[in-house]
Amino acid sequence: MNAAPDHLSGVEQSGATDDSLQHVHEHLLHHKPEKPHGYSATPLLLLGLMCTVVFFGSIYLAHYSARFDPLAYNENAKPSSGKIEPPVVTPAMLGRRVYNNTCITCHQTNGQGLAGVYPPLAGSDWAQGSEERIIRIVLHGLNGPLTVSGKEISSAMAPLGTVLKDDQIANALTYVRQEWGNNAPEVKPETVARIRAETASRTQPWTAPELLKLGN
Repeated sequence: MNAAPDHLSGVEQSGATDDSLQHVHEHLLHHKPEKPHGYSATPLLLLGLMCTVVFFGSIYLAHYSARFDPLAYNENAKPSSGKIEPPVVTPAMLGRRVYNNTCITCHQTNGQGLAGVYPPLAGSDWAQGSEERIIRIVLHGLNGPLTVSGKEISSAMAPLGTVLKDDQIANALTYVRQEWGNNAPEVKPETVARIRAETASRTQPWTAPELLKLGN
């Protein structure tokens, strides 16, 4: 245990007076290290460094986070161009709208038609056969008996050439030829336009025998 300073050794704690205590206190104050003036630069430098890291880190994330797209972290994924591709619309999709607005009342949603009155289109050899025939039927109508998939139907179809445009007819027939299990090539608007021009003078509906003469 360290000994008390010489000038304090004579002062016993039990007999200490107020003057002696004050004298000791003043002595201790003289030996207390002084605080440096102002603030230390080190905490300020650390604070500035942290703010800088946060600032530039935010800029980096904003530009290179790919909006949190999971594909950005797929090493096998191709870089995205950032462009949103428009949905693909096929002629059959457009033709479905025409069918629903014009044909669905007679031929029904399932393409089965009405037994004995309106012929079915699903599985129909007429619908999947010669596009020359079905284009003529839509343009000028059909009248008289018709054999479809081995069943004879006697009905009349109204002409739609004055109601529908070439592309509408082509799209509707493409839908019919590729729906309900049907599998036939697309009908082009150019083909409809050609047949419309070739039959422009016709004023009467077609009959089945006339159309069968056209061949396949």
